[in-house]
Amino acid sequence: MPVEPIAGRAAAAPILGVAGWKKSGKTTLVVRLIAEFARRGLRVATVKHAHHAFQIDDAETDSARHRHAGASQVAIVSRARWALVTELGAEPEPSLSEVLARLDPCDLIIVEGYKLASIPKIETRRREARGHEPLADADANVIAIAADAPGEQPADHRSRPVFALDDAAGLADFVAATLGLQFRTDRRPPVR
Repeated sequence: MPVEPIAGRAAAAPILGVAGWKKSGKTTLVVRLIAEFARRGLRVATVKHAHHAFQIDDAETDSARHRHAGASQVAIVSRARWALVTELGAEPEPSLSEVLARLDPCDLIIVEGYKLASIPKIETRRREARGHEPLADADANVIAIAADAPGEQPADHRSRPVFALDDAAGLADFVAATLGLQFRTDRRPPVR
């Protein structure tokens, strides 16, 4: 599933994928990378692919009640953040390119999941998630591997650097060099 050229607000931002099999450490790594890049002054946007239905508002919230009543879109707005929930109904899931085009300007987009997307990605591996073929075997877009046992990776993966899953600083250095990121010291991390 190649990603078409992105036309939109985040079009200039480099994209980094983090992909792996279930329970391989994707979310843990993404959270660590976001924190590391934000600490270094980058504005990071993320896209997370879910293979199941998900809910971002509890069934008891006013916004959920709006959706259940039939609203096709609900904007939830506060002083601290806002979200737009769109019900797809019978419409197809939007492509990664369509989602990326809707993002605000940023310095880096990290995409979690989307194993088949034609974007540079880090493959995550954990011993407990073994039993699946490594993604790097069939995907030339895998630029690095992050594993809980970096020294135990097969020799045929030596053409790609292997990092420890918890080495966010080392991975950030590698990603910055590979994607040409420029760190900013004039920007503070977002307020939580």
